[in-house]
Amino acid sequence: MKPLFAGILCTALVGGLYAAPAALAQQKTIKECRAEWQANKAENQAKRITEAAYIAQCRAGSSSATTPMPPATATAPAAASTAEPRTSSVPTAASPMGANQFASESQAKAHCPGDTVVWANLSSKIYHYSGHKDYGTTKRGAYMCERDTAASGVRAAKNEKHP
Repeated sequence: MKPLFAGILCTALVGGLYAAPAALAQQKTIKECRAEWQANKAENQAKRITEAAYIAQCRAGSSSATTPMPPATATAPAAASTAEPRTSSVPTAASPMGANQFASESQAKAHCPGDTVVWANLSSKIYHYSGHKDYGTTKRGAYMCERDTAASGVRAAKNEKHP
């Protein structure tokens, strides 16, 4: 039993040694990834792909780094231009996770048609009304119905008045 285990272990180690240089050879430098992003800057910006996100994707060696996809939380351009005057700049990693939290303003309006939709900053636990500079722009946040904010422990900003 021990010789079999030793043989399997040696085979795995030798295979790992042969595979490691090939994997390292494929990884691009930050400089190379930045140059690729700059070459397609207008296209990347149109797809709302940040330079940092592109570089991370490029360095990971994923095949989609050459043809990057927009973030999963981005709304369709047609829907954004007709339904919402302001779109959210929420990163994909900070997508809403709690109950009654929505990634888009239109989803929140559909959930609470008779209530005011607010932007809840999930880091500070403060919400903002439409028209405020922080509405839909903080790094970690979600659209919510105003009536649902108290249950989530989110309060109104002190320097804003109800519209």
